[in-house]
Parts: sequence; structure tokens; C-alpha cells
Amino acid sequence: MNPRISVVVLVHNEGDSVRPVIERLMESVQLTNEVLLVYDQESDITLPTLHELCTKHSNLRLVHNQVRRGPAGAIRAGFAAAQSPVVVVTMSDGCDDPAQIDTLTRLVERGVVVAAASRFMRGGQRVGGPWMKGIISRVAGISLHWFARVGTHDATNSFKAYSRDFVNVVGIESTEGFEVGIELVAKARRYRLPVAEIPTIWLDRTFGASNFRLLRWLKHYLRWYVYAFGRPKQFVTTKGNT
Repeated sequence: MNPRISVVVLVHNEGDSVRPVIERLMESVQLTNEVLLVYDQESDITLPTLHELCTKHSNLRLVHNQVRRGPAGAIRAGFAAAQSPVVVVTMSDGCDDPAQIDTLTRLVERGVVVAAASRFMRGGQRVGGPWMKGIISRVAGISLHWFARVGTHDATNSFKAYSRDFVNVVGIESTEGFEVGIELVAKARRYRLPVAEIPTIWLDRTFGASNFRLLRWLKHYLRWYVYAFGRPKQFVTTKGNT
């Protein structure tokens, strides 16, 4: 049977700290799935642990990112390797709640093109992390929700489920950082396609250092923030239907 979900996990020098994160993912996701562990370099110190985990769990698969180094390239590599109609993007740092992956997947199966885990809607929470990053994410997310009507209070959060057919049509243009999440939400809005959200509690990582580079990536986020306010576009599927 083909899996219902392809879970794309971005890995970057987490070492053995990734083990409990992956084991928690294995316990939490009940729908049939494949888990794609995407890494940039063969020198990544997480690889020995990942090889060991792959021998234990048959649904784990290593994916070497050869698109472009960095989070955006890793996400694109994950989508290219995915075999399921629903793709969920999550991190290997333990910040996201894997128990919500099934719920996000079912929303996409019901017809939304993006299902977002939202820290800034009622019932959601962001615990810890750099305060400036949190303020910018909150302001961007809430303003896009109210003024651009994008369907989520948290467009910048990477923890989302996507329709692979939707992504195949609109493509991913992001080249830096984690702005893929806001790019695809903005494109869904421009094409007037449905986006849904559920509340999530995001917990700052308890090990390692974050790879987020606020000042370096801010202009890329701003590009897609502005894009969300543009005129509607016509969505044409690969079969020529609208």
C-alpha cells in the first residue's frame, strides 16, 4: 500500500539528540506513512544515528539534499522524493507536536491545499525562543490573517501539511531559509484555494542551536508577505482542469 503521508523531516547536525524526536514521531503518527530524513552533507553528525534508526523502522528513508544547501533546498528535495498525496514538513529539533500530523493530513484529504499548525490562534502557544523572531512571526501571521485573509494566523510556521498536487502545480520558488511555508500559503490565497489551521503548542528546542537566520532571511519572507495581497490567479491542474 502507498503511504497516506510523506513526512519530510529536516535534519542538520542534531547528533544523537534526534533519536527521541524520531521515536516520538514513530509513536505518534498512526496513518500509513513514509518519513523522509533530509540532510545536506555526508559529514552531518546526525547520519550515524539516522542509519541506525532506518534499520529499526522500515518507513524511514534518508534523502540527500542535492537541490540547494539550506532549509528551502531541503524542503524542495523532500517534496521531490515524496510518494504520498499529502506532504507534511516538520523539524528534527522537537519543537513541533507530531501527534498533530494525522489531523493535519486529514484536513488536506478533506480538500484544503494547506493545513497549518498555528501558534497564534486561540488555543495555540509559542513557548520560548528568541523574542524578536516571535514578535515578527506573530505580527506577520496575524496581519496576513486579518488583511490578506490567508486562512491561518501563522503563515510563517514551517509545520504544515500540503496537497502534493497543489505544490506540483504552483511550484516552490524559495531559495533561502524557511520561507516555503509563507510562500505556499500566499500562493494558495492568490489562487483562492482553501487553507485551514489547528492550534498547536510550539516548544523551543532543548538541545543544539537553531539554524534560523532572521536578518539574512527577512527580505525573502517580506517578498511572500507582499505577494499574498496580490490579485487572484487562475489555478490550472496538470490535467488542464480549473
